[in-house]
This record gives sequence, structure tokens and C-alpha cells, in this order.
Amino acid sequence: MSQSIHANGIDIGFTIDGDLSPAKPWLVFAHSLACDRSMWEPQVEVFKRPCNLLRYDLRGHGTTSAPAGDYTLEMLADDLKGLLEALRIQRCHFVGLSLGGMVGQLAALRMPMRFASLTLANTTSRHPLDARAIWEQRIAAVRGPTGMNAIVTSTLERWFTPEFRAQRPDMVHRIATLVRNTPINGYVGCAQAIARLNLTARLEGIRCPVLVIVGEEDRGTSPAMGEEIVQSIPGARLERIPNAAHLSNLEQPVAFSMALRGFLAVE
Repeated sequence: MSQSIHANGIDIGFTIDGDLSPAKPWLVFAHSLACDRSMWEPQVEVFKRPCNLLRYDLRGHGTTSAPAGDYTLEMLADDLKGLLEALRIQRCHFVGLSLGGMVGQLAALRMPMRFASLTLANTTSRHPLDARAIWEQRIAAVRGPTGMNAIVTSTLERWFTPEFRAQRPDMVHRIATLVRNTPINGYVGCAQAIARLNLTARLEGIRCPVLVIVGEEDRGTSPAMGEEIVQSIPGARLERIPNAAHLSNLEQPVAFSMALRGFLAVE
């Protein structure tokens, strides 16, 4: 059931799954840019019995407020902090994909005691300066006459392999709808935060166990970007998922969930 709380100056939409047993750990999921918490549905059935699950919509996405203006990664991390405080979640295992993984990196640095572990999927810790031009092009495109429709096709081509797009048109259509329905304010604000990402040199300060998941066919955040994160965090583990592009949890849900289950050591 969808719920909402007011924290850090905005309304944050979220869903809780599981029986809320105090004996079970919390597992928190943060989604990709231009998606929402529903992208984690394949993982809900796997983890709602051994864990209490919190899926939430990032600022500017889903049912969370989408104020105008540039967002910062610090702002998004503070949204997470406010949500956890409001729900009285003292400690959690965090799973973030793409933008969600960027938020997780900074949040783990800013409030380390709240993180029992960190799973970073299909993400990066920095963008080269020339990547900013790409983000500016995308921002200009969605501000044009066709809005979010301008980037739907190119986004899906990066996010899924050609084979998956051919075999699972239902899933591709579902994600296309999420991209199309993302508020322009939310996309632009978060894109500005992504373009300024530069955390690599700080990652050695992350002390909790870390799993990095990469899709071997990911053109958006390449496996090399995930490998750099692993090299920067003491003790971090790398899991490569074959036949998966950017949304590896959707393209290869069984492999993704098995990797996460093994890392968390839950039944």
C-alpha cells in the first residue's frame, strides 16, 4: 500500500512490505532516474519474508514531490535521512540502482551508523567532465515540445539489451510509461545532481560491507565504473550479471536476487 510522509521539506512516497517484525532487518530500495519504487517488484517476493522492506520514490519521481530547480546529491541523501528518521528505522541494508546507488554512496558517508550494508547496482561514483554535455543535451530535450517523450526510445535502448526488448515488450512498455510519466522538474533536477557526481576519492570512508552489481551489457554505467567503486572501497565485492544492461534487476531478476541474497545471507 502506498503511503507518504513529509520530510526534508517535501512529501515522500513509499511502500512497506513484510510483517514489520522487530527481529527482521530492514532492506531499503532506491530506484533509477526516471523510474519509481515499482521497479523493485521482482525483489519484493524474494525478500519480504526474511526482511522488512521499504521502497521509496526519490525526489521528483512517483508520488514524491517534484519541486522546480536543480537538486543536489546532498539533498537526495537528506531526503533518505528524513524518511528513515520519520519511520524510526535506525539501521538498514540499502540497495540502490543507478541514481539510487549514487544516493546510497553519499548517505553511507554522511550517516554511517544507519547502514548495515550497501548494495550498489549499475551505478558510478563519478562522471568525467565531458559527460556533462550529454546530460545537458538530455535536459534540453525534455524541456522541448515533446517533454519526456523525447528521451523514451534512447533510454530504453540503453537500459535493456536488444534481446530483452524483443522478448519482453510488456516490461519494456511498463518502463517506457514510467519514463514518460516522470515529472520534468524531477528529471531535470536529478539529472543536474548526477552530472555533478564526484565521490570516488571519498569512497574509502565507507566502512559497511559493500556489494557492487554490474550488468555486463550496461552502456549507461559500464562494468568498469562498478569495478572502480570496488577498488575504492576496502573489502567491497563485485558481482557481474551476464545478459543484462542497465536495469539488471528487471532484465535478470533471478540472478540479481540470488546475488543480493547471498550477500545479505538471508534465506
